[in-house]
Amino acid sequence: MVTVELFLTEDGFIRAFQVDGHAGAAPYGEDIVCASISVLSQTAVVGLNYFLSQAPEVRIEEGLLRCTLPEKLNPREKEQAQVILKTMELGLKALEPNYGKYFKLHNRRWTKC
Repeated sequence: MVTVELFLTEDGFIRAFQVDGHAGAAPYGEDIVCASISVLSQTAVVGLNYFLSQAPEVRIEEGLLRCTLPEKLNPREKEQAQVILKTMELGLKALEPNYGKYFKLHNRRWTKC
């Protein structure tokens, strides 16, 4: 099971996301659910790196991707980041009707550690 967590500020701004686990829908290398979630999340990271003046903080390990936006973004970058992250969220929600038993999408409250 893959767990996708979106970390939102009080005003609904997606500040970070984390993808953790494996779907287990098919053997390794053939799992279209894992591949779909990986493509959506990694494309979001690529987009953030391209459009933001400061790179997001990214942690990648086996079965884990965590991405946190820089603290200080100008208003335009903040808007661009939200478009990218909301598009990722929409892509994940589009997978839920057919593949929701293999992953869960959760909204969490952002709290800085």
